[in-house]
Amino acid sequence: MVLYRNNDALMCKIFATTLQVEVQDWFHTLPPRSIWSFDDFSLIFTKEYSSYRSIKKKFNHSFNVKKNPKESLRDYVKRFKAKKVKIVGCDDLIASATFQKRLLADHPLFGELIMKKYLTLADSFSLTEKHALWDEARLTNKAPKQPKKESTVA
Repeated sequence: MVLYRNNDALMCKIFATTLQVEVQDWFHTLPPRSIWSFDDFSLIFTKEYSSYRSIKKKFNHSFNVKKNPKESLRDYVKRFKAKKVKIVGCDDLIASATFQKRLLADHPLFGELIMKKYLTLADSFSLTEKHALWDEARLTNKAPKQPKKESTVA
């Protein structure tokens, strides 16, 4: 492509030959004479296909996921799993350690997780689910009860 930098028509044709089946079909649906330069073609191609590309993160991206004080354990796990999926070659030992370290230190789950050796990420999630159920039951019991409406008899 570098050799033909000055010939836009040739660059477009050469680039088009490198496209895969679906993208090749897209290329052939472009209206005739709709592209006047390779820069136009690059812009149209980028607009069409850049949104389909998933940007993969590195393992240290999981260090950014921290449980918020008002966030439920279930929501934290859901958010952590969503971030983990986007990490290329995420090692479960690193993910498990990161998950544990980013919990709030004053939660009983934090102490239980760091005291146990060799917990897999699945084990951590399972233990977190038990604590989430316990937290929900505790919050339900603490919820103020609605006062009964007294019927007025006149």
